[in-house]
Amino acid sequence: MNEKKIRIGIVAAEFNFDLTQAMIKLAEEHAKFLNAEVVDIILVPGCFEIPFACANTIKRKDIDALVALGSVIEGATSHDEIVAQHSARKIMDIALEYNKPIGFGITGPGMSRLEGHQRIKNAKNAVESAVKLARRFNK
Repeated sequence: MNEKKIRIGIVAAEFNFDLTQAMIKLAEEHAKFLNAEVVDIILVPGCFEIPFACANTIKRKDIDALVALGSVIEGATSHDEIVAQHSARKIMDIALEYNKPIGFGITGPGMSRLEGHQRIKNAKNAVESAVKLARRFNK
């Protein structure tokens, strides 16, 4: 069975770039493994800006699905919780509005830097979700 190659865009935060850079690399490798094509990588300042980039990128005809990648490290205030929760909610809203999947690969909140390193593999799960959903519903 020869499946259509799914074309994905990656939207990733530059904040905590030591973590997100590794996530991007893993996402690209896993997309290739799944016979999906990464057509664009959009870098944004932080996780709070990911929904804006998703809303603008998901409209593209050359993209079947998106992957959102970021790492929200716990700080001295509840800022990490606000950023992660609002980003997650808006990303889901965008996926539903445009009827295209967005794999959620934003780790945190309440996470230490060490835990962030341990969760880099979540990028692979986000790609897997986006590609599987695109294949299932974009027939």
